[in-house]
Amino acid sequence: MTNSLRRLLAGITLFVAEFTVTLLIGVLGVISFLALGREVLNQDIATFDAQAFRWAHWLLGPDRLGWVQNVTFLASRDFITGAALLLIGYFLVRRHRWYSLLVPVVALGSITLNLVLKSAYHRPRPLLPLVSAEGLSFPSGHAMISASFYGLLIYLVYTHLRRPSIKWLRRSLIVVLVLLILLIGITRVYLRVHYASDVLAGFMAGAIWLLIAIPLLKRIERITKNRFKKTMQTSEKQVI
Repeated sequence: MTNSLRRLLAGITLFVAEFTVTLLIGVLGVISFLALGREVLNQDIATFDAQAFRWAHWLLGPDRLGWVQNVTFLASRDFITGAALLLIGYFLVRRHRWYSLLVPVVALGSITLNLVLKSAYHRPRPLLPLVSAEGLSFPSGHAMISASFYGLLIYLVYTHLRRPSIKWLRRSLIVVLVLLILLIGITRVYLRVHYASDVLAGFMAGAIWLLIAIPLLKRIERITKNRFKKTMQTSEKQVI
């Protein structure tokens, strides 16, 4: 077997493995979200949500309102919009056009999908919130946006920081981002602006959207590049 054939088989095997894992995670995520949504509609999850309020206050401690609000702000629309614009500007300067498109698609798509899901389930927010909050409750917009946007950052860190000498940095950044996503979700429960089931559903929906958006845009990028190459080759032949 030649080296070229081995590389081809290795590439095909890797693609099939990645596609299978992504598909399984996506399917399980959708099934879990739908199952959780059914529990919410049937009001069979009230005990879990009540216990989660107490657990969040025990975990973060009493009288942490200012600190908690600072953390939850990191998934607000204002902050995510500013961070997304900075990220888009960085990729445009570095001429990474695909990433400059991926960022707004993930961010805006996540916000739009969240509004659609909220309208579908129409769940009111918890009573007696610690801060003012508007809109519907299920799924949590902060949780969904944090899972998709910071999940995108995890993807970028994982795919770009691959040198062995900075492997520790890649792992550290991924751990920090995962903890930040989880912490943002806990703060929403702590502030009583969302039920824990809202947050879990937001995490699931955000992760599912990310699994859809990244492969879809990568496919579009490949098609666009192939068409551009064919166009250039046709133009060169005509000139000759």
